This record gives sequence, C-alpha cells and structure tokens, in this order.
Amino acid sequence: MTALGASLVGDSVTFSVWAPRCRTVDAVLEGRAPAPLGPGRDGLFEATLGGVEPGARYRYRLDGARERPDPASRWQPAGVHGPSALVDPRRFVWTDADFRGHALADLVLYELHVGAFTPLGTFEAIVPHLAALVDLGVTALELMPVAEFPGSRNWGYDGVHLFAPQSTYGGPRGLRRLVDACHARGLSVLLDVVYNHLGPEGNSLAEYGPYARDGHPTRWGPGLNFDGEGSAGVRRHVVENVRYWVREFHVDGFRLDAVHAIRDTSPVHILAELAGAAHAEGARAGRPVHVVAESHDNDRRLVVPVAAGGLGLDAVWSDDFHHALHRRLTDERAGYYGDFGEAPWLPRALAEGFAFQGEPSAYWGRPRGTPSADLPAERFVIAVQNHDQAGNRPHGERLGTLVAPAAVRLAVALLCAAPALPLLFMGEEYGETAPFQFFASFLDPALAQAVRRGRAEDVQRFGWPPGIPDPDAPGTFVASRLNHGLAAAPRHRALREYYRRWLALRRAHPALGARGKALAQAALDAGGHVLTLDRRAPSGEEARLVANVTGAPRPAAPPGAGWRLLLDSEDPRWGGAGGAAPLAPWQALLWERAR
Repeated sequence: MTALGASLVGDSVTFSVWAPRCRTVDAVLEGRAPAPLGPGRDGLFEATLGGVEPGARYRYRLDGARERPDPASRWQPAGVHGPSALVDPRRFVWTDADFRGHALADLVLYELHVGAFTPLGTFEAIVPHLAALVDLGVTALELMPVAEFPGSRNWGYDGVHLFAPQSTYGGPRGLRRLVDACHARGLSVLLDVVYNHLGPEGNSLAEYGPYARDGHPTRWGPGLNFDGEGSAGVRRHVVENVRYWVREFHVDGFRLDAVHAIRDTSPVHILAELAGAAHAEGARAGRPVHVVAESHDNDRRLVVPVAAGGLGLDAVWSDDFHHALHRRLTDERAGYYGDFGEAPWLPRALAEGFAFQGEPSAYWGRPRGTPSADLPAERFVIAVQNHDQAGNRPHGERLGTLVAPAAVRLAVALLCAAPALPLLFMGEEYGETAPFQFFASFLDPALAQAVRRGRAEDVQRFGWPPGIPDPDAPGTFVASRLNHGLAAAPRHRALREYYRRWLALRRAHPALGARGKALAQAALDAGGHVLTLDRRAPSGEEARLVANVTGAPRPAAPPGAGWRLLLDSEDPRWGGAGGAAPLAPWQALLWERAR
C-alpha cells in the first residue's frame, strides 16, 4: 500500500491522497503544469511523476478550482497556508543504530516546549543542553506537539499538518538531528500528539474528506471521525502518522493528548489500534515504543492489555497526584482542587496510582475513576508541575513562585519516592522563575480574538480573578522562555543538585523506582500532618519517606534501630536549615534499612 502523502523514490515522486469529497485532484508542482491523479479505491487518488527533487513545492488542486496543501504533508516551509514540500528521508544519515531505548519502568520524563526552551526556539538549539539533562538523571525528552501550527508561537495543540514538524523549529531535518543527538546520549524521545481534534486555522481537511465527526464537539473544535461514515480514511491517517514518527524519525513513544475527548464506538477502538501500530513499529526497529495517555477519567481500561479487555496503552498521566499535592501545598480550592480536601487523597495517589477510584467528584458532578491498586507502578506518570498545571493558571505561575523552597523540596521528595514514572517540566529542576503562559500567534484576527475570549472564560470558570496576558501578544511568549543562566546561581544550583541526588537514589536503590508498587504503603498520621511512604524491594531492602505535609513543625520519631538516614530535604546542601527533630515545616526524610 502506498503511503499517504508524497513519497520520493529516486527522481520520481508518488502522490497519494485520500479525498472522497473530490471529483478530481491534480498535483500542482511549482514550475510545472498540473498533473491529474488517478482515482482509486476508497476515495484515494494517486499518481507518479518523474523529474522531481527534494524541496520541490506543491499543492493539490481540488475539483479544478481550489489549491490546498497536502493533508499528509511532510514539510510546510511557509506555514499552514503555504505549499507543501517534498522530503527525502533517506538523505538524513542516522547514527543511532546501537540505541535500544528504555524499558517503561526506567523512564524519567522531561517535558519541554521547543520554542520556549531556548532563545533560538529550535530543535537543534536543544542539543547543547542534553548533556546536562543526562547528568540530572533524565532518560527521556517529551516534546510538546510539533505538528505544523499557525504562526511561530503556539503550545502546539492547534496543529493542522500532523506529518510536518514545525517549520519555525527547524522542520523535518531539525527534528531528525535532535532525535539522533538524544539517542547518542542515551535519551529516548517521546512526542506529544493530538488526535482528538485539529487546529482551525489552515485546516482544509473537510474539503478532502469527513475528517470531523458531526455531533462530536470538543472544547477545542470538532472531534475527529473515528467511527462514522468515511472513518476508515481518518483512522488510516492517524495510524500512519504514528508509524511515520517511529519509522522516519526514530521516536521512542507518544503522549496522546486528552484521550477522554476521543469518541470511538468501533469494534477496535482507535487507541488500541494506535498503540498496536506503535508497538509493532518498535518491534521492527528493535527497541520499545511507549504510548502514554492523558485522561481526566482515571480509567484503568486505558492501560489494561487488549487480551484482558483493555486498550493496551502503556501508561496514563495521573493528575490526582498533582492535584492532591498542590492542594496540600497551596490550600487552593478553585476548580478541581476543591475535590482534594479532607480525605486522604495524597497517600492514596502515592501508593495506588489514582486517588479517585469511583468516589463522587463535586467538580465533575459524577463518580470518577476506577480501581488502580493492582496496576503496576509504571502504568502511572506523575508530576508536581507540567505545561497544563502551570500554563492554565491566569499568569502561568510555576510552583516555586507559589510556595516556599521547603515546600518545593517536599514535592520533589514525594515525586521521586513514589512508585510511578516521574515527569519534570522544563526548568523546574533549577527553580525557573519565568512563568509558562498560554501563548499563540494566530494569523486570523477573528480567531485570535475568539481565543482571547475563550481563554478569559476558562480562567473565570475556574474561579480565578479576571485579567490575563494576551495569548497572541509576542511578549506573552517571550516572558515564558527559560533562563538557563539561573541554574548557576547558588539557590538554584542547590535545588538542581537536590533533584539530581533524588533521581540517583531512585535509580540505584532497590526499594525505589517504578517497580514494586504492590509492596508500597502510604498513610497519614492521626492528625493528617505527617505522611509516611514505605517502599520495599522483593529482595528485602526497605526505604521509608517521612514527610511533614504542613507549614508548621511536627513531632516525628526516627524509625528505630537498623534504619539509616539517606536524605534530608532540610540539609543545608539543598538550601535547608538542617535538623531532623521535630520535623520542620514541609520537611521530608528518607530512611533506608538493609535486609
């Protein structure tokens, strides 16, 4: 089967486009007469042309009138409205033949936004920072969406051309160079991909076929058509997209955005099909490819194997950990934080994965969640901050600007001691002070205004006061860039070393890491002030985290004979005041006992 898009073989190109809503389709290459594509089965149009070179630009002419970019374009050098460009993936020489990826349980994820990570805002500008991330203990980069979006500033969730790496980031060559450089340093690369909707600006897919599903709106636009009339072509589009990223860009996994907004009543759910395609491509390449879902439903079915009635994904973001911890640290009660009050949600999220496992949620107005205690630790990704939890605040405040340094160190201790996969958001390791705000650069003034209005409504709906930065203003984006120079300042350097120490312990200690969740126990004392997390390795080694989850000193006796203190969040090396009895506000102590 010919791949969708434009495939170069020698000096010939084969065009293949799914366009069931068109009577005729012509390929229009710059400097050449339009060439008709022959209609085939299932709404496909195809043709092979000779005498073409990589970089040649083209559009499709639909029904002899409208010229549009290729829905499966590999490169949009002039943006979402411009022509597509031919790419020959064989021209890039990979050097990663010996890279074998990481087991799921060994992932330490580092989420970053390509545009805001460096002043240059390109794929290749990330490369000089990779050695520092490896030294920190990170094992995988997770790139926020890179599919071509309107303008040069965007979170990426308004992508239109799913196969085209963002041109202002460096396009396909830049992404290949970044992945190759990551693999050379032993880092995996996961892509955040959006299959629940497509961005509105530059989106001409409805002229080709029924990509959108009537009667299935999402918060961000019409949902994709995975189970209605003509859905086979849409499913092929996204499944090929998954295979394409693994095969042609050597990526090691995916974070699937907001899968709760995907509707599919087909016998084989699109998520199961996507995961199967990703795993098959990984097997072909000789390395694991992981598929992680974002979902607010706490639905165990996402990570249960297909043979057991699930969808077969590898892991799911567990936002309950973040919400319960954030409520403890800040006492914020707006929106979903209102659900995480008196009940022991934090120890449950630590030890079991989900906090809500079927209990009523006031925020959602319904029971939420499914049992998770029996699921392996590596099925859960947790974070103390990420792009959503910072960026969806009115001013993009990071955790370190909301709470005291001691509370940040407590959060790090819980993140790294938990039986789960930790995710760090770019800059948190050294206490970045720049906000991460919601930004965009829509070219359509009416759309930009609609986004401003919608953003303001979202903030007010959450209960925060009105008044937010203009998402379309360049300054909103510039203010969100990292200042890597902060990492060298004493206080910031101490925090980074604290992260580094925790990740090293997590990697080396038999009782820590994302294994052995069945042997983990977490509980609060009678007053709800001191949290204890016990971890035990099958070989007998034990680790115990004792944490004061309040802003006042609390009594706590040492564990007793045979225990040795491994790490104290109040150690002066990390910027603390020292001392272990009584527990200082937000203090965390990690103890170990040999078998």
